[in-house]
Amino acid sequence: QVQVVESGGGLVRAGGSRRLSCAASGNTVTIIYMKWYRQVAGLQRDWIATIDTHGQTNYADSVKGRITISRDSANEITYLQMNDLKPEDTAVYYCQARARSVAYWGQGTQVTVSP
Repeated sequence: QVQVVESGGGLVRAGGSRRLSCAASGNTVTIIYMKWYRQVAGLQRDWIATIDTHGQTNYADSVKGRITISRDSANEITYLQMNDLKPEDTAVYYCQARARSVAYWGQGTQVTVSP
């Protein structure tokens, strides 16, 4: 089992930045990928970024250039640095730890971007 806890959400003005954190614990040796998703109220949860155990990253086109995923492997923390935030970035941001055959989700952290 892996436990995942997100933090760092809050209210930010348009054009500002925010860094989210995702702390993983438990059987973390099984984790292959760490991913971030976001979900706007009433819509589906969308994938936005992935980082693997080698540090390779991948991003959704909608956030490429404004968002950076990184990982502190020693402390099992994954970060999501978000810059130039827009009101349409308002969402609940979820972290996922992906093992070979199972995915573990956190409870999410709300980011609200004001105009």
